[in-house]
Amino acid sequence: QVQVAESGGGLVQPGGSLTLSCVVSGFASGEYGVGWFRQAPGKEPKRISCINVSSGSTNYADSPARGRFTIYRDRAKNTVYLQMNNLNVADTALYSCATRFLRYGDSCRGIVYDYWGQGTQVTVSS
Repeated sequence: QVQVAESGGGLVQPGGSLTLSCVVSGFASGEYGVGWFRQAPGKEPKRISCINVSSGSTNYADSPARGRFTIYRDRAKNTVYLQMNNLNVADTALYSCATRFLRYGDSCRGIVYDYWGQGTQVTVSS
């Protein structure tokens, strides 16, 4: 049974940093992809980034977050992180991670995810 859980959200001042965590369990082979998404109030969800956990290859969406956010993983902890720097008010959103099986050599770009976490709220405000 695959499970996904995010954590690390909170209130941060403009210009600050925050690191979100996404813990995934249930993939016996260790081959899976994880994507980070965010949904601002009244807007549709937007993809931020994704990673093939077994290979470490990453992909970033062409968005305002690109260049400020970094996705990386710790395979020993079954955790994928989203490091967010230089946050601004427009980054306020519900951040969610999602996962699915993904072979070692496959790209995570454009994949459709099977399992989603509940999300963690990030609020950027002074």
